[in-house]
This record gives sequence, C-alpha cells and structure tokens, in this order.
Amino acid sequence: MKTLSALRDEVQDWQQLHQRVVDALELAQMGDENLRAELEVETTTLEQEFERRELKAMLNGKHDRDDALLAIHAGAGGTDSQDWAEMLQRMYLRWAERNGYTTEILDYSPGEEAGTKSITIAISGPYAYGYLRSEKGVHRLVRLSPFDAAHRRHTSFALVEILPQVEDDIEIEINPNDLRIDVYKSAGAGGQNVQKNATAVRITHLPTGLVVTCQNERSQTQNRENAMRVLKARLLEIKEQERAKELSELRGEYTKAEWGNQIRSYVLHPYQMVKDHRTNYEVGNAQGVLDGDLDGFIEAYLRANVGNN
Repeated sequence: MKTLSALRDEVQDWQQLHQRVVDALELAQMGDENLRAELEVETTTLEQEFERRELKAMLNGKHDRDDALLAIHAGAGGTDSQDWAEMLQRMYLRWAERNGYTTEILDYSPGEEAGTKSITIAISGPYAYGYLRSEKGVHRLVRLSPFDAAHRRHTSFALVEILPQVEDDIEIEINPNDLRIDVYKSAGAGGQNVQKNATAVRITHLPTGLVVTCQNERSQTQNRENAMRVLKARLLEIKEQERAKELSELRGEYTKAEWGNQIRSYVLHPYQMVKDHRTNYEVGNAQGVLDGDLDGFIEAYLRANVGNN
C-alpha cells in the first residue's frame, strides 16, 4: 500500500505538470501581449521543474526511494581528522535540513579533545538513499590546522558510509540465536560514563562478525531497536555487494574498493576548491559546500552513472 500510494502521487504530479504545459501552450497561441510576462515566468518554472524531474528519474535503483543511514568515521590523524568528521556531520545535517529531510542521531562517539570519532544518522524522506549514495567513500580535507601550534597545513581523512534503511526487507532474516547482545553505560568525551544506568547496546552478528552499537537514546529498548535497524542495513549492504561482485566478475570488471581511494577533496588552503574525483565536478565556494550545498555534486554523480544501478 505504501508503494501504491507513492506511485499514485507520482502519476498525479505528472498529470498536473502535463496540464500546466497544455494551459501554457493554449495561452501562447492566443497571442495576447498582456500575457507575455506571465508566460515567460511560467515557462522558466516549467523548465526548472522538468530538470528536477529529469534528475529524479535517474533514481531508479532498487533502494533509491528508501530512507538512508549515514555513518561518518574519522580517519587516521587524531584531532584534525575527528574535527573533519564533525565538519562533515554538520554539512550533511545542513543538506538534509535544506531538502526537507528529518534526521535522527542513532549513535555518536565524540573525539578525545574535539570533533567526532564516529556518528550514525538516520535520514528520512523520499529518495534520501538515492540522493545520498553519491557520498559513499573517503573524503579528504586540506587546510591550515587549528590544532597545530605552528599552524602548518594538514591533510585529514574521513570515511562516509551510506546504507538504505529497510524496515521489513524480506531478504534479510536475522536468527536471534546468531546475535550476542551486550548492554553498557553510555560514554562521553574522554571515555567517562555519562549515564548511571546501562542503556547503551552493542549487538554482534556472530556469522559475519558485524558489530553495531547504539547509545544515543536514554532507553535501552530504543537503542536496541536502532541497533537492529543499522544491523539490517549493514547485512543488506553485504548481500548487495556479493551480488554486484558476482555480476562484475562474470563481466570481468570487478575492482575491490579500498579505504584509501578518496572520492572528493576539500581544499581550504592555499586556495578554496572542492573537487569530486569520480566526475571531475568542482566548485570554488568550499564554504558553501560545507554549509550543505551538495546538489551539484549529487547531480553530476547521478548523470555520470545513468544506467549503472
């Protein structure tokens, strides 16, 4: 019923757009100069709407309509990398807010001195996964370090993971006997306990060795539910990767994705530039990107990968 409702709304939107085009053509054929300004505005609006829908039509992957789980992990480099992970966290939260998505922090590990060690965020809304899957990979930052007394230039890395949220995916069945569930007290910066009761949850999936933790909620039950959401998403990703590997090996084109291959570089010194290494799309306004303006990068990635889902 959820899929049917979404398809019905989409068909209705296209019918309404078609009617707007028909109405505009009829007004244009009347040749009334008084309607010229109004028609120019409507034509521009229709062109923008078609561009938006053309981009949306590229989101034809199996899980593109789904909500997303976004995880950020600081790389090697101590405080600088943890600060970079927090900058990315802010960037994606800003992007989600600009595009009307709701966000929920499921798990958060603060840095030792500053920043973020790792964070998992649920991003909910139509096509959240479809748009965000372009962000999966290693992100590199080049800047003058605010944590270096000599103010030298540093390079920092962070890994971004994007997973589809699947509440009831029939392909993912988890046997309760395959799980080891531990509870412990939530920890804050420096490792100190921030709650008196053991509400944080760690779930280990024994067959795969996957470990998922959630400690952001005050309720053990909520943390357990959120941890299961993340575990399901990770198991689904493993299954999809196995399928993709099998298909690619049959085609003779399989290449293992290594952690060190950055997808995008953010340069703040000696000049400002953000460049995506997969599409060569780049912009000079690095601060705008860090404030959540990612649409150009997302569109370039989708256009470059049409038909590859």
